[in-house]
Amino acid sequence: MTWLDRQSFLGAKSDERLDAATVGLVGLGGGNSHVAQQLAHLGIGGFVLLDDDIITLTNLNRLVGATLEDVKAGRPKVEIAARVIRAVNPTARIVMRRAKWQEVGDLLKGCDVIVGGLDHVGSKDELEAFCRRFMIPYIDMGMDVTPLPDSWESLVSGQVVLSTPGEPCLRCLQLVTEERLKAEAQRYGVAGSRPQVVWPNGVLASTAVGLVVQLITPWMRDPPRSAYFAYDANLGTVAPSDRLARRRGKMCPHYPAKTVGDPIFDVRRYIGRLDQPAPTRALAASSRVRAWIVVVLTCLRKLARRD
Repeated sequence: MTWLDRQSFLGAKSDERLDAATVGLVGLGGGNSHVAQQLAHLGIGGFVLLDDDIITLTNLNRLVGATLEDVKAGRPKVEIAARVIRAVNPTARIVMRRAKWQEVGDLLKGCDVIVGGLDHVGSKDELEAFCRRFMIPYIDMGMDVTPLPDSWESLVSGQVVLSTPGEPCLRCLQLVTEERLKAEAQRYGVAGSRPQVVWPNGVLASTAVGLVVQLITPWMRDPPRSAYFAYDANLGTVAPSDRLARRRGKMCPHYPAKTVGDPIFDVRRYIGRLDQPAPTRALAASSRVRAWIVVVLTCLRKLARRD
């Protein structure tokens, strides 16, 4: 018996798929701290953890795994997430950087899935554009608290969106708009952190983890290529949004199909890596990228024989 026997319903060799997978977590605050913990329990083998921030006292109401001692030590959020993961799976392959993801984006290129836990609309837009270019499924989480007019109550709501090339993007779904980007730029340096608490973050994170599992394991015969789940904490509901339903069958005009791939990619760098053992090779590139490399190398060798 192993620690993953109870999830055999996920399909044949699902444990191997989960262990071979690498998931990028960008932003290790409230939502992604839940995601890191859950993915570790599921048996995900590889993680890329990126966040430039340290924990503060105001983070303790929502950051899973954090302690008051971490606050006193000014510990980076990526280190807390790594500690949570290793406490469950000591053999997990973890790459972490305390940096803005834009500064270390190359670390994300080998990920099988990327989950964004970013507050700012502009940052979401940039990360989705990165994922679209390198054909990596992107799962975005967002939450907000809005005071209701003439009431002491607040509306707590959020969403989880799966974005993949060819499917509706955050702009198609009106989650990223020029108006929101402009308003955010005008508030830059003035607005404080958006209000967040642990239980709504947990609901959104669990929904995101469910999408990760559907993408990686053979649990579902036809895994989703896109998804939009709207969360209403006041009603206690998570439901598919009609925004996505209205976009079904329509081409995404914001990311043309041709704008993919790395313009400075050099296949010669990867020739030696194809002969490495599987665990090392899994870190070097995702299965999707490796398959593409094999095709390119085969074509090059055929051309060389013709010459």
